[in-house]
Order: sequence, then structure tokens, then C-alpha cells
Amino acid sequence: MTETLPLARPERARKPDWIRVKAPTSVGFAETKQLMRRLNLATVCEEAACPNIGECWTKKHATVMILGDTCTRACAFCNVKTGMPRPVDPLEPEHVAVAAAEMGLQHIVITSVDRDDLPDGGAAQFVKVIEALRRNTPSTTIEILTPDFRNKTQAAVESIVAARPDVYNHNLETVPRLYPTIRPGARYYASLRLLESVKQHDPSIFTKSGVMLGLGEERLEVHQVMDDMRSADIDFLTMGQYLQPTPRHAKVADFVTPKAFDAYAAIARAKGFLLVASSPLTRSSYHAGDDFEKLRAAREVQLAKA
Repeated sequence: MTETLPLARPERARKPDWIRVKAPTSVGFAETKQLMRRLNLATVCEEAACPNIGECWTKKHATVMILGDTCTRACAFCNVKTGMPRPVDPLEPEHVAVAAAEMGLQHIVITSVDRDDLPDGGAAQFVKVIEALRRNTPSTTIEILTPDFRNKTQAAVESIVAARPDVYNHNLETVPRLYPTIRPGARYYASLRLLESVKQHDPSIFTKSGVMLGLGEERLEVHQVMDDMRSADIDFLTMGQYLQPTPRHAKVADFVTPKAFDAYAAIARAKGFLLVASSPLTRSSYHAGDDFEKLRAAREVQLAKA
């Protein structure tokens, strides 16, 4: 009789010391979580397993994820669940505004799942959220992080830009060569054109985009992405370490050192970005409020020189 051995679990790369964070245990964290549940709001902080959730939620900063918690795509890097989403919640815009008011947010980041099932990709819900925030918390600055609105980009961008968010973010995520495996439902140049069209419609809106490092990209490919972003007149670049959420997701090819992140940041600044955030733990909405103030200050300096 042969003994059946248990199947070995796939191993994940051990995180270096510079990427480790403490488990969230603060009172502020618990209060933020309770507020999100009471208002029936999803957050990308939870759904994407962000490593900074403890720090941000302790300060009562949360990135709200509208249009539900289920995505119509299945990107190899993302921990948000995939499937058929529920109908759009008509109360969601007001609930977002209530959350912003109760947390006393000076700056809020609104993102969403991909909703390829909707005729407008969910653009109308972004507009409604922006309008609800303007009515209820008019002093709160608004940053949105949208999907690519595949095959609906022009109309979606036009409607959202007309609502005038302060920052329009859309992440390129990785270098073009890795799109077929990492972001198969998207197209690199379509994402670039989306960001470029925001500036064409309203140059006063700050544009922002981010990439993950550690997926197997080459240094010169990252430099090319920077050049492509500058050609699209993107103001703000974020760069952070990719972390594998589960064994089913794309593996970490390498852990990029803090020194390498600093070097990338120096090159990006030399290429003309108004602002660069580059570190292993950098994420799209990490320190977004502080970064928005830096963006405004950098633009003022730029205009003074002009």
C-alpha cells in the first residue's frame, strides 16, 4: 500500500525587510472599517489587499471603490474578485459623500472595478459621485482612478471631465511587453490615449498614472513608459513594488530595492513630471492628499517660471 503525500503548496517569494508592514490593529482602523460597512461601501484598500491599509485607515483615509466589488476582468496582478457584478447601487454616490463628510476628508480618492457590462462602462456613476461630493463636502478635493472604459473611452472621458475632478488617474500598471499576460483585457496605447484626452479636454485637471515594478520589466522599458507618459502630458507618476496577492496570481519576478526606486524617481523628475512618488510601498492613493498639495505647489512654480 503506497502512502499518498499531500500536494505541496506553491511557494511565494519571501518579502525583504523593506516591504514588511505591521498588521492593522488601531481604533481608527476599526472605526473606518465600521463606517464602510454601515454605508455598504467597498474599498480598494481591502479588495486589493493593500499593504498600507493599517497606516491609512488609522488616519481615516480610505479609497472608495464604486460600482460594486466584482470586476468583469481578471488581471493577473489584481486581487479584486471577478464575475458578474450586481446592479449599480443608486444610493452609492450619496453614501460616498456621507463617508467623506464623516471622516472629515480634505481629499478623497474614488476608484472602481471594470464594468464592461455597462453601456458607459460606469462613467455615469463616477459623475454622480463627483456631483454628490461637490454638494455635500464642497471643500473636499476629488481624485478619481478610473478603468479604461474599453470601447467607450471618448464619451466616458468627456462626461467625467465635464464634472471636473481635481485629479484624473488611470494606471498603465506595467510595460507594453507584459500586457498580454499581466493585463490581458486592456491595451497599453488605449490607456495612454485616455490620459492624453483628459488633458486635451481640460488642461487644468491634473493627470496621474502608475506602474508596478517587479513583474519582469527591463530598466529601459520603464524609461520608455516614462517617455510615453510625458508625451501624453501626464503630471504625476507613481511607482511601487508588485506584491503577489495569492499563489494564483502572477509571481514576483524580483523585489526592487529602495535605492533602485530612488534612481527611477530621479530619472522621472529629469523627464519633466510635476511630481514623482517612487518606493516599494507606493500605491496610487497612498498619501494622495499630501501629494495633491505638492502637485498644486509644483504647478504654481512652473507657471511662475513660464
